[in-house]
Formats: sequence, structure tokens, C-alpha cells
Amino acid sequence: MLAKTFFPLLTVILTVYGAPQVAKRASCSNGRTASDARCCIWYDVLDDIQGGNRAVLLARETLTTCLEWNLGASKTALMAFSRAGNAVREEAHESLRLTFHDAIGISSTLGGGGADGSIMAHSDVELAYGENVGVDEIVELQRPIALRYNVSFGDFIQFAGAVGVSNCLGGPRLQFLAGRSNDSQPSPDGLVPGPADSVDDNLARMADAGFGASEVVDLLASHSVAAQDHLDTTIAGSPLDSTPSAFDAQFFVETLLNGTAYPGSGPNAGEAKSPLPGEFRILSDSLIARDSRTACEWQSFVDNQSRMVSQFEAVMAKMALLGQDASALVDCSEVIPQPKAAAASVAVLPAGKSLADVEASCSETPFPTLSAASGAETSVAPVLHHQANSLC
Repeated sequence: MLAKTFFPLLTVILTVYGAPQVAKRASCSNGRTASDARCCIWYDVLDDIQGGNRAVLLARETLTTCLEWNLGASKTALMAFSRAGNAVREEAHESLRLTFHDAIGISSTLGGGGADGSIMAHSDVELAYGENVGVDEIVELQRPIALRYNVSFGDFIQFAGAVGVSNCLGGPRLQFLAGRSNDSQPSPDGLVPGPADSVDDNLARMADAGFGASEVVDLLASHSVAAQDHLDTTIAGSPLDSTPSAFDAQFFVETLLNGTAYPGSGPNAGEAKSPLPGEFRILSDSLIARDSRTACEWQSFVDNQSRMVSQFEAVMAKMALLGQDASALVDCSEVIPQPKAAAASVAVLPAGKSLADVEASCSETPFPTLSAASGAETSVAPVLHHQANSLC
């Protein structure tokens, strides 16, 4: 009798109150959906900045490195802007660099708005700062796209950086929160750490922005897909490791190798001796890799690329919120493409090098045993002009 009474009652309850509802997704262009309608515009921006690479990206068969990614829809503006007709053929690294140069413009004592797009909104001011040399090209390339879609500069800078690095083999899938205001003021000068800065100065500047010593190392994972243009202009495009198209751990082992020579006209300000022909070493990287406060975090990535990626994703999420109220933003991370997996989780010693060449600096943990690449001594070819992260 109880069962006969209970089940009709349950039916009435479910009819009145309804069964648990699955959140309805917003319909976006080209048959795609989003958890929030405000994210739909970013699919359109994605199509635009992936440009002619979109079909290949969807297949994920041939486009495997971030050296092949470009802000495809902006070639007319790009060609007009590029010096002497030399087009920026790859913008993933530059876009990633710009996320940092914009966001780090915040200080507990000097002010600044953090990840607010001020470097683009007030480019006439901020691009004159010494540590922003070389950033002008990517700013002028991105600006018209942000205006075309009526999205804020702060949002677009973070989005382009996340999309660009997702095209790197083994790259991170960065969080992307949208909804930043386009209201900003110029960031104060002197807030971007420089390549010649001491470890003390670097850690103090980053602590002022809210980052600990280990997080400084985590952010430097971006140098795994980077090169320099301006510290030594005679070898513009010289990579910081032997695999600049892959987001791998090679940067962390190669920076610990004993430096033997300068690859170009060095020594230059902000440069340290490099271990490999064609490879450039930034002085501040070399110092941080060997400092007792940062050496163990640095070494931890040598044989653990997945940890390197997860730590980078976490610290970039933190950086993207500098000066922002997360509760006022909407999570549109689902729009960011899924990167291809890394080819290897453990770095290797370059051909011609051995563990005896490693200047291990972590006193807490022995340096991991690594295999060495076979063949002739490793030499590193430059990336094409303006293909580099152009860190300096």
C-alpha cells in the first residue's frame, strides 16, 4: 500500500519541481556552443587570429609548432607595419610575451593596473620604456583585431597569448577569463624586470607584484619557446634553447650547462656565456637557475615536463588576474584550443654534452640522470626574423 502511494507522489513531485536540469549552453557561430553567451564572441576572434590555419588546427596533423602560428586575419595591417616589408611570420611567442609586459605593470607602492591592456591603450607612453623594446610590433598587430570585435585590450592580450602558446608542441592550455574594462591608466616605468637585473632585484620586483621565488621560475617556462632580437642585434632570432618550437624542458637543462662562449658579438649587457653554438643565454636566467632560492624549482622541471606545464598554467592564471576582480569576469577557457602532447617528458643532454657539464645548484635533491642526444655537437639555428619571442 505504501509503494502504491509513494510512486505516484514521486511522479507529482518531479512534475512540479522538475528533474535536475542540465545547464543550457549558448549557441555560437559555426555550430559551436559555450557555457556563457558572452564567450561566443571569442570563437569568432579565435577563427580570425588562427586565420588560414584553422582547418589544419582542427585536424591537428601538420601544424605542430608555435613557429607556424600567425595572426592570420591581419596580414594587410601587418605588411603595412612591418619594417622593409619583413612580415612578422609568427606571433605566438610575441603574444605570450605581451601578456607578461602588460600584466606586470602593477606595484603595491607605485600603482599600475596590472592585466588591464594599458600597454596597448597607452602605447605612446609604455612602449617608450626601455624594457618594452621590441613589443611595439605585436601591439600594433593586435590592436586592430581587438577593435574589430569590440573587445577590451586587456582581454585580447590575454586571449591571444593563450591561443598562441596552445599551438606549441607540449604547450599549456591557459585559463582565459573575459570581461576586463577598457578603462586604464599608463603603467609606471621600471616595473618590467630586465635581463641584466640581479636575482635580488628580480625577486623583489616580482614579490612587489605578489609572486614568490618559485613562481618566478614557473613564469620563466615561457623562455622554452623564446629567442632574443635586441640584446645582440648581430644574431637576432637566436633561441634560448635548442627546441624553440616546443614547450619542453630543454631550456631548464641547457641553462644549467657550463657556458663556454658568446654566440655573437658579446659580451653584451644582459648576456651570459652560452653552452651551444647559436644559442643565447640571458644573464638573469643564468643567475636564477643557480641561486639557492630558485635552483630547486628550476631543477624540478628538468625531468618533469608535465609539472612544468601545470605550474606555468597556475602562475599564468594568477598573473592574468593582476589588478582584476575575478568575480566580475566570465570563464571562457573552453574557447582555448587543446594543445598537442609533448614529444618527451624528460629533457636530454644536447649532443656533445655530459652530466659533467651541468652546474647543478639545488642542494636538496640530486640532479637527475639524463640521457644524451647522439650525433655531432648540437648547434642551434636562428628562428626567422621576428619569429622569436623577442624577449629583449
